[in-house]
Amino acid sequence: MSVTNANPALPADWRDFLALTKPRVMTLVVFTGLCGMLAAPVPIHPVLGFTAILCIALGAGAAGALNQWYEADLDAKMKRTQGRPLPAGRMERQSALHFGVGLAAFSLVLMYVAINLVATLILAVSILFYVFVYTIWLKRRTPQNIVIGGAAGAFPPLIGWAAATGDVATLPLLLFALIFLWTPPHFWALALFVKTDYANAGVPMLPVVSGERTTRIQIGLYTLPMIAAAAAPWPLGLSGMVYGLTAALMSGIFLAMAVQVATRRTDVEAEGGDRMIPEKRLFKFSILYLFVLFGALVIDRWVA
Repeated sequence: MSVTNANPALPADWRDFLALTKPRVMTLVVFTGLCGMLAAPVPIHPVLGFTAILCIALGAGAAGALNQWYEADLDAKMKRTQGRPLPAGRMERQSALHFGVGLAAFSLVLMYVAINLVATLILAVSILFYVFVYTIWLKRRTPQNIVIGGAAGAFPPLIGWAAATGDVATLPLLLFALIFLWTPPHFWALALFVKTDYANAGVPMLPVVSGERTTRIQIGLYTLPMIAAAAAPWPLGLSGMVYGLTAALMSGIFLAMAVQVATRRTDVEAEGGDRMIPEKRLFKFSILYLFVLFGALVIDRWVA
């Protein structure tokens, strides 16, 4: 697991520690956690709400730091990750480990002291799942890594809901299922146009192991239950028309884009360049998809 650099690690600054937390990924994590909290039927004091969201952010950041600590050797082999603090030689691996463990411990202690045990336990499970199940166990061993490991990113709505209510209910479980089923088509769309990176690093992502055709079909197949999970709150009476119509519209667009990707036969890397090919469009839209759906759920609650 060691990474060798021609020069010793340079002193890291605050930007390197921030980079360890994967702030772009954290944005979606924090947003879905916040929406889970705001969609709960029990209001939470603003100070406690802010504290809970801070804990979710710190926990996500800790998981990201520990992921980069463990995968420093893989990051050094992939173009899109070579600039991260560890493979770039701006930080010692031990510093990343201490930072990640400390951040995780602080987030859990603060969540327990300020919020409640249920939210703390779910946060702990999310961190441990991402680090031990996805990063250490699955990532290097199976092309199903992102399918099972996707659960790690699906916990925030449960944590936010539990922070407000102290328990778990049907709606946050559906939100968990939505993110869990969304992760494969989202991530495989990305993997299709960076598969050479994964191949060079020896990571058995689906396009590397099974090829583009199988990956495209899987993207289409996973989109169907994802849409079902997205639509479920409305007919079950857990949301209103604002969310229901938004989910229908956004899911229809997602399905159309997924079908386009699933039926294409052109090799992504053969096209070259930075063209906005269907795979890239689906990847970018999939991020917007979650933001819009979760935002619509909160608006739906406010106007109800």
